Amino acid sequence: MARFTLPRDLYFGPGAMKELAVLGKTCKRAMVVTGGSSMKKSGALDRLDAILKKAGLKVKHFEGVEPDPSVETVMKGAQAMTAFQPDVIVAIGGGSPIDAAKAMWVFYEYPDKTFDDIKNPFTMPVLRQKAIFVAVPSTSGTATEVTAFSVITDYATKVKYPLADYEITPDIAVVDSDLAETMPPKLTAHTGLDALTHAIEAYVAGLHSDFSDPLALKAIQMIDDDLVASYNGDMAARGRMHVAQCLAGMAFTNALLGITHSIAHKIGAQFNLPHGLCNAILLPYVIQFNRKACEGRYADIARALGLPGATERQLVNVLVDKICALNDSLDIPATLEEAGVSEDVFTKNLEFISKNAKLDPCTGSNPRKTSAADIKKILKAAYNGSPVAVNW
Repeated sequence: MARFTLPRDLYFGPGAMKELAVLGKTCKRAMVVTGGSSMKKSGALDRLDAILKKAGLKVKHFEGVEPDPSVETVMKGAQAMTAFQPDVIVAIGGGSPIDAAKAMWVFYEYPDKTFDDIKNPFTMPVLRQKAIFVAVPSTSGTATEVTAFSVITDYATKVKYPLADYEITPDIAVVDSDLAETMPPKLTAHTGLDALTHAIEAYVAGLHSDFSDPLALKAIQMIDDDLVASYNGDMAARGRMHVAQCLAGMAFTNALLGITHSIAHKIGAQFNLPHGLCNAILLPYVIQFNRKACEGRYADIARALGLPGATERQLVNVLVDKICALNDSLDIPATLEEAGVSEDVFTKNLEFISKNAKLDPCTGSNPRKTSAADIKKILKAAYNGSPVAVNW
Protein backbone atom coordinates (compact mmCIF):
# COMPACT_ATOMS: atom_id res chain seq x y z
CA MET A 1 0.00 0.00 0.00
CA ALA A 2 1.18 3.52 -0.85
CA ARG A 3 0.19 6.84 0.71
CA PHE A 4 -0.43 10.37 -0.57
CA THR A 5 -0.71 13.12 2.08
CA LEU A 6 -1.32 16.87 1.74
CA PRO A 7 -2.69 19.63 4.00
CA ARG A 8 -6.43 19.49 4.59
CA ASP A 9 -6.92 23.02 3.20
CA LEU A 10 -4.82 25.12 0.84
CA TYR A 11 -5.69 28.76 0.18
CA PHE A 12 -3.90 30.33 -2.79
CA GLY A 13 -3.73 33.46 -4.90
CA PRO A 14 -3.17 37.16 -4.18
CA GLY A 15 -4.44 38.11 -0.73
CA ALA A 16 -5.12 34.51 0.28
CA MET A 17 -3.87 35.16 3.81
CA LYS A 18 -7.19 36.84 4.65
CA GLU A 19 -8.82 33.40 4.55
CA LEU A 20 -7.18 32.65 7.91
CA ALA A 21 -10.12 34.42 9.50
CA VAL A 22 -11.64 30.92 9.43
CA LEU A 23 -9.44 30.06 12.43
CA GLY A 24 -11.75 32.12 14.61
CA LYS A 25 -14.36 29.37 14.35
CA THR A 26 -12.29 26.77 16.19
CA CYS A 27 -9.20 28.42 17.75
CA LYS A 28 -8.55 30.95 20.51
CA ARG A 29 -4.79 31.36 20.92
CA ALA A 30 -2.29 31.68 18.05
CA MET A 31 1.48 31.48 18.40
CA VAL A 32 3.01 33.16 15.34
CA VAL A 33 6.54 31.98 14.47
CA THR A 34 8.64 34.06 12.09
CA GLY A 35 12.24 34.81 11.13
CA GLY A 36 14.18 38.04 11.19
CA SER A 37 12.66 41.34 10.14
CA SER A 38 11.51 40.79 6.56
CA MET A 39 7.90 39.94 7.39
CA LYS A 40 7.71 42.93 9.74
CA LYS A 41 9.27 45.33 7.23
CA SER A 42 6.98 44.17 4.41
CA GLY A 43 3.89 44.61 6.56
CA ALA A 44 2.92 40.94 6.22
CA LEU A 45 3.25 40.27 9.94
CA ASP A 46 0.96 43.19 10.80
CA ARG A 47 -1.59 41.99 8.24
CA LEU A 48 -1.52 38.51 9.72
CA ASP A 49 -1.95 39.86 13.25
CA ALA A 50 -4.89 41.99 12.17
CA ILE A 51 -6.62 39.02 10.49
CA LEU A 52 -6.17 36.78 13.53
CA LYS A 53 -7.16 39.38 16.10
CA LYS A 54 -10.23 40.46 14.14
CA ALA A 55 -11.25 36.78 14.11
CA GLY A 56 -11.07 36.81 17.90
CA LEU A 57 -7.74 35.10 18.55
CA LYS A 58 -5.19 36.12 21.15
CA VAL A 59 -1.81 36.38 19.39
CA LYS A 60 1.78 35.98 20.61
CA HIS A 61 4.96 36.07 18.53
CA PHE A 62 8.12 33.98 18.53
CA GLU A 63 10.52 35.93 16.31
CA GLY A 64 14.14 35.70 15.21
CA VAL A 65 14.40 32.19 13.75
CA GLU A 66 17.77 32.09 11.98
CA PRO A 67 18.20 31.15 8.26
CA ASP A 68 19.25 27.59 9.15
CA PRO A 69 17.26 26.93 12.34
CA SER A 70 19.14 25.31 15.19
CA VAL A 71 18.13 22.70 17.72
CA GLU A 72 18.50 25.39 20.40
CA THR A 73 16.05 27.73 18.65
CA VAL A 74 13.57 24.90 18.32
CA MET A 75 13.72 24.18 22.04
CA LYS A 76 13.33 27.87 22.95
CA GLY A 77 10.29 28.12 20.71
CA ALA A 78 8.74 25.03 22.28
CA GLN A 79 9.25 26.54 25.72
CA ALA A 80 7.53 29.76 24.59
CA MET A 81 4.62 27.70 23.31
CA THR A 82 4.38 25.82 26.59
CA ALA A 83 4.12 29.14 28.42
CA PHE A 84 1.44 30.53 26.05
CA GLN A 85 -0.53 27.32 25.35
CA PRO A 86 -1.66 28.04 21.76
CA ASP A 87 -4.27 25.92 20.03
CA VAL A 88 -2.95 26.98 16.62
CA ILE A 89 0.64 27.58 15.49
CA VAL A 90 1.00 29.93 12.51
CA ALA A 91 4.44 30.00 10.86
CA ILE A 92 5.08 32.80 8.37
CA GLY A 93 8.16 33.58 6.29
CA GLY A 94 10.71 31.51 4.41
CA GLY A 95 11.32 27.83 4.83
CA SER A 96 13.40 28.30 7.97
CA PRO A 97 10.75 29.65 10.37
CA ILE A 98 8.19 27.17 9.05
CA ASP A 99 10.62 24.26 9.45
CA ALA A 100 11.56 25.46 12.94
CA ALA A 101 7.91 25.84 13.95
CA LYS A 102 7.17 22.28 12.85
CA ALA A 103 9.86 20.96 15.18
CA MET A 104 8.76 23.32 17.99
CA TRP A 105 5.27 21.89 17.62
CA VAL A 106 6.53 18.39 18.40
CA PHE A 107 8.28 19.46 21.61
CA TYR A 108 5.36 21.67 22.65
CA GLU A 109 3.07 18.66 22.52
CA TYR A 110 5.69 16.26 23.94
CA PRO A 111 8.04 18.25 26.21
CA ASP A 112 9.76 15.10 27.49
CA LYS A 113 10.99 14.16 23.99
CA THR A 114 14.57 14.95 22.92
CA PHE A 115 15.87 15.84 19.46
CA ASP A 116 17.47 12.39 19.23
CA ASP A 117 13.99 10.87 19.69
CA ILE A 118 12.69 12.38 16.44
CA LYS A 119 15.69 12.88 14.14
CA ASN A 120 15.25 9.53 12.41
CA PRO A 121 12.54 9.39 9.71
CA PHE A 122 9.00 8.59 10.77
CA THR A 123 9.66 8.42 14.51
CA MET A 124 7.40 11.27 15.64
CA PRO A 125 4.49 10.83 18.03
CA VAL A 126 0.89 11.63 17.10
CA LEU A 127 0.42 15.41 17.01
CA ARG A 128 -2.63 17.70 17.18
CA GLN A 129 -3.18 16.91 20.84
CA LYS A 130 -2.76 20.60 21.71
CA ALA A 131 -2.62 22.57 18.45
CA ILE A 132 -3.08 22.55 14.71
CA PHE A 133 -0.48 23.99 12.31
CA VAL A 134 -0.74 26.70 9.64
CA ALA A 135 2.08 27.57 7.20
CA VAL A 136 2.30 30.84 5.26
CA PRO A 137 5.39 30.86 2.99
CA SER A 138 6.97 34.07 1.71
CA THR A 139 9.56 32.41 -0.53
CA SER A 140 9.06 30.18 -3.56
CA GLY A 141 11.20 27.12 -3.05
CA THR A 142 11.07 24.87 0.00
CA ALA A 143 7.30 24.13 -0.20
CA THR A 144 7.48 23.24 3.48
CA GLU A 145 3.88 24.48 3.70
CA VAL A 146 2.72 21.21 2.11
CA THR A 147 5.42 18.75 3.11
CA ALA A 148 6.18 16.24 5.82
CA PHE A 149 9.73 17.57 6.21
CA SER A 150 11.66 20.01 8.38
CA VAL A 151 15.40 20.68 8.17
CA ILE A 152 17.08 21.49 11.49
CA THR A 153 20.81 22.11 12.01
CA ASP A 154 22.94 20.79 14.85
CA TYR A 155 25.67 23.43 14.90
CA ALA A 156 27.77 21.43 17.35
CA THR A 157 28.34 18.77 14.70
CA LYS A 158 27.61 20.94 11.63
CA VAL A 159 25.02 18.42 10.43
CA LYS A 160 21.64 19.28 8.94
CA TYR A 161 18.94 16.81 9.88
CA PRO A 162 15.96 16.46 7.53
CA LEU A 163 13.18 15.49 9.91
CA ALA A 164 10.53 13.45 8.14
CA ASP A 165 7.08 12.40 9.29
CA TYR A 166 3.59 12.93 7.92
CA GLU A 167 2.57 14.11 11.39
CA ILE A 168 4.27 17.47 10.65
CA THR A 169 2.42 18.06 7.39
CA PRO A 170 0.60 21.37 8.01
CA ASP A 171 -3.17 21.37 8.46
CA ILE A 172 -3.58 24.59 6.46
CA ALA A 173 -1.28 26.06 3.81
CA VAL A 174 -1.61 29.63 2.56
CA VAL A 175 0.12 30.21 -0.79
CA ASP A 176 -0.35 33.98 -1.03
CA SER A 177 1.57 35.33 -4.03
CA ASP A 178 1.63 38.84 -2.55
CA LEU A 179 4.16 37.67 0.03
CA ALA A 180 6.64 36.48 -2.61
CA GLU A 181 6.92 39.89 -4.27
CA THR A 182 9.57 41.14 -1.82
CA MET A 183 12.14 38.43 -2.57
CA PRO A 184 15.48 39.83 -3.85
CA PRO A 185 16.85 38.37 -7.11
CA LYS A 186 19.45 36.08 -5.52
CA LEU A 187 16.87 34.52 -3.18
CA THR A 188 14.46 34.19 -6.11
CA ALA A 189 17.11 32.23 -8.02
CA HIS A 190 18.14 29.98 -5.13
CA THR A 191 14.60 29.12 -4.04
CA GLY A 192 13.44 28.60 -7.62
CA LEU A 193 16.26 26.17 -8.33
CA ASP A 194 15.51 24.37 -5.08
CA ALA A 195 11.95 23.93 -6.37
CA LEU A 196 13.22 22.64 -9.72
CA THR A 197 15.42 20.11 -7.92
CA HIS A 198 12.45 19.01 -5.81
CA ALA A 199 10.35 18.36 -8.89
CA ILE A 200 13.06 16.56 -10.89
CA GLU A 201 14.11 14.38 -7.96
CA ALA A 202 10.47 13.57 -7.14
CA TYR A 203 9.85 12.41 -10.71
CA VAL A 204 12.66 9.83 -10.54
CA ALA A 205 12.52 9.00 -6.81
CA GLY A 206 11.82 5.55 -5.46
CA LEU A 207 8.25 6.28 -4.34
CA HIS A 208 7.08 8.24 -7.40
CA SER A 209 3.54 7.35 -8.40
CA ASP A 210 0.68 8.22 -10.74
CA PHE A 211 -0.35 10.80 -8.12
CA SER A 212 3.03 12.53 -7.79
CA ASP A 213 4.23 12.33 -11.41
CA PRO A 214 1.77 14.88 -12.91
CA LEU A 215 2.51 17.35 -10.11
CA ALA A 216 6.26 17.02 -10.66
CA LEU A 217 6.06 17.45 -14.44
CA LYS A 218 3.69 20.43 -14.20
CA ALA A 219 6.00 22.10 -11.68
CA ILE A 220 9.02 21.55 -13.97
CA GLN A 221 7.17 23.08 -16.92
CA MET A 222 6.02 26.10 -14.91
CA ILE A 223 9.50 26.70 -13.48
CA ASP A 224 10.97 26.49 -16.99
CA ASP A 225 8.43 29.06 -18.16
CA ASP A 226 8.67 31.51 -15.28
CA LEU A 227 11.84 31.33 -13.18
CA VAL A 228 14.04 33.59 -15.29
CA ALA A 229 11.26 36.16 -15.68
CA SER A 230 10.61 36.02 -11.93
CA TYR A 231 14.33 36.55 -11.28
CA ASN A 232 14.22 39.58 -13.57
CA GLY A 233 11.34 41.16 -11.62
CA ASP A 234 8.21 40.04 -13.47
CA MET A 235 5.65 39.87 -10.64
CA ALA A 236 3.12 37.84 -12.61
CA ALA A 237 5.83 35.22 -13.17
CA ARG A 238 6.73 35.50 -9.47
CA GLY A 239 3.16 34.62 -8.58
CA ARG A 240 3.17 31.59 -10.87
CA MET A 241 6.48 30.45 -9.35
CA HIS A 242 4.84 30.54 -5.92
CA VAL A 243 2.32 28.00 -7.21
CA ALA A 244 4.93 25.94 -9.08
CA GLN A 245 7.11 25.44 -6.02
CA CYS A 246 4.05 24.28 -4.09
CA LEU A 247 3.23 21.69 -6.76
CA ALA A 248 6.83 20.47 -6.55
CA GLY A 249 6.41 20.15 -2.80
CA MET A 250 3.23 18.13 -3.18
CA ALA A 251 5.16 15.77 -5.44
CA PHE A 252 8.27 15.30 -3.35
CA THR A 253 6.63 15.00 0.06
CA ASN A 254 4.98 11.86 -1.28
CA ALA A 255 7.53 10.56 -3.80
CA LEU A 256 10.55 11.61 -1.68
CA LEU A 257 13.87 12.95 -3.01
CA GLY A 258 17.38 11.78 -3.89
CA ILE A 259 21.07 12.37 -3.40
CA THR A 260 21.11 15.93 -4.72
CA HIS A 261 19.38 16.77 -1.46
CA SER A 262 21.39 14.28 0.61
CA ILE A 263 24.61 15.99 -0.44
CA ALA A 264 23.19 19.52 -0.31
CA HIS A 265 22.07 19.00 3.30
CA LYS A 266 25.65 18.18 4.26
CA ILE A 267 27.66 20.68 2.22
CA GLY A 268 25.37 23.56 3.13
CA ALA A 269 26.26 23.23 6.80
CA GLN A 270 29.96 22.53 6.22
CA PHE A 271 30.63 25.16 3.55
CA ASN A 272 28.07 27.77 4.71
CA LEU A 273 26.30 27.85 1.35
CA PRO A 274 22.55 28.43 0.75
CA HIS A 275 20.59 25.23 0.26
CA GLY A 276 19.14 26.18 -3.12
CA LEU A 277 22.59 27.12 -4.42
CA CYS A 278 23.96 23.73 -3.35
CA ASN A 279 21.15 21.93 -5.16
CA ALA A 280 21.65 23.99 -8.31
CA ILE A 281 25.36 23.20 -8.50
CA LEU A 282 24.91 19.50 -7.74
CA LEU A 283 21.86 18.67 -9.89
CA PRO A 284 23.59 18.27 -13.30
CA TYR A 285 26.22 15.96 -11.79
CA VAL A 286 23.64 13.86 -9.96
CA ILE A 287 21.57 13.43 -13.13
CA GLN A 288 24.66 12.16 -14.94
CA PHE A 289 25.25 9.67 -12.11
CA ASN A 290 21.62 8.54 -11.80
CA ARG A 291 20.86 8.20 -15.51
CA LYS A 292 22.21 4.66 -15.54
CA ALA A 293 19.22 3.67 -13.39
CA CYS A 294 16.47 5.92 -14.77
CA GLU A 295 17.48 7.43 -18.10
CA GLY A 296 13.94 6.96 -19.43
CA ARG A 297 12.45 9.02 -16.58
CA TYR A 298 14.86 11.90 -17.23
CA ALA A 299 14.04 11.61 -20.94
CA ASP A 300 10.34 12.02 -20.03
CA ILE A 301 11.22 15.34 -18.39
CA ALA A 302 13.11 16.46 -21.49
CA ARG A 303 10.11 15.58 -23.70
CA ALA A 304 7.75 17.45 -21.37
CA LEU A 305 9.93 20.53 -21.88
CA GLY A 306 9.92 20.07 -25.66
CA LEU A 307 13.66 19.44 -25.85
CA PRO A 308 15.16 17.83 -28.98
CA GLY A 309 16.65 14.35 -29.12
CA ALA A 310 16.13 11.14 -31.06
CA THR A 311 17.25 8.84 -28.24
CA GLU A 312 16.91 8.84 -24.48
CA ARG A 313 20.64 9.43 -24.16
CA GLN A 314 20.45 12.51 -26.38
CA LEU A 315 17.40 13.82 -24.50
CA VAL A 316 19.12 13.51 -21.12
CA ASN A 317 22.27 15.19 -22.44
CA VAL A 318 20.16 18.12 -23.66
CA LEU A 319 18.32 18.25 -20.31
CA VAL A 320 21.62 18.53 -18.43
CA ASP A 321 22.80 21.25 -20.82
CA LYS A 322 19.54 23.13 -20.30
CA ILE A 323 19.88 23.04 -16.51
CA CYS A 324 23.46 24.28 -16.76
CA ALA A 325 22.33 27.12 -19.05
CA LEU A 326 19.51 27.99 -16.63
CA ASN A 327 21.99 28.13 -13.75
CA ASP A 328 24.22 30.41 -15.78
CA SER A 329 21.33 32.77 -16.63
CA LEU A 330 20.60 33.08 -12.88
CA ASP A 331 24.25 33.81 -12.00
CA ILE A 332 24.75 30.45 -10.29
CA PRO A 333 28.40 29.31 -10.13
CA ALA A 334 29.06 26.12 -12.09
CA THR A 335 31.17 24.48 -9.37
CA LEU A 336 31.73 24.51 -5.63
CA GLU A 337 35.15 26.03 -6.28
CA GLU A 338 33.51 28.94 -8.11
CA ALA A 339 31.09 29.26 -5.18
CA GLY A 340 34.06 30.12 -2.96
CA VAL A 341 34.89 26.77 -1.34
CA SER A 342 38.65 26.56 -0.94
CA GLU A 343 40.45 23.37 -1.91
CA ASP A 344 41.78 22.93 1.64
CA VAL A 345 38.31 23.18 3.20
CA PHE A 346 36.83 20.89 0.55
CA THR A 347 39.50 18.21 0.99
CA LYS A 348 39.37 18.40 4.79
CA ASN A 349 35.60 17.79 4.85
CA LEU A 350 35.19 15.43 1.89
CA GLU A 351 35.24 12.16 3.84
CA PHE A 352 32.90 13.45 6.56
CA ILE A 353 30.39 14.85 4.06
CA SER A 354 30.39 11.70 1.93
CA LYS A 355 29.76 9.40 4.88
CA ASN A 356 27.01 11.59 6.33
CA ALA A 357 25.31 12.15 2.96
CA LYS A 358 25.13 8.39 2.54
CA LEU A 359 23.23 8.25 5.85
CA ASP A 360 20.83 11.06 4.91
CA PRO A 361 17.19 9.90 4.61
CA CYS A 362 17.00 11.15 1.01
CA THR A 363 19.65 8.65 -0.10
CA GLY A 364 17.29 5.73 0.44
CA SER A 365 14.83 7.01 -2.19
CA ASN A 366 17.46 7.86 -4.80
CA PRO A 367 16.77 5.91 -8.01
CA ARG A 368 20.28 4.48 -8.11
CA LYS A 369 21.85 2.70 -5.17
CA THR A 370 24.55 5.00 -3.87
CA SER A 371 27.61 4.44 -1.70
CA ALA A 372 29.72 6.95 0.21
CA ALA A 373 32.42 6.36 -2.42
CA ASP A 374 29.96 7.31 -5.18
CA ILE A 375 29.06 10.51 -3.34
CA LYS A 376 32.73 11.35 -2.98
CA LYS A 377 33.17 11.05 -6.76
CA ILE A 378 30.15 13.26 -7.41
CA LEU A 379 31.49 15.86 -4.99
CA LYS A 380 34.90 15.87 -6.64
CA ALA A 381 33.24 16.41 -10.02
CA ALA A 382 31.05 19.20 -8.63
CA TYR A 383 34.06 20.85 -7.02
CA ASN A 384 36.02 21.50 -10.18
CA GLY A 385 33.62 20.68 -13.02
CA SER A 386 35.21 17.41 -14.10
CA PRO A 387 32.85 15.06 -15.96
CA VAL A 388 30.91 12.37 -14.13
CA ALA A 389 31.66 8.86 -15.28
CA VAL A 390 28.24 7.57 -16.32
CA ASN A 391 29.19 3.91 -16.05
CA TRP A 392 30.39 3.86 -12.43
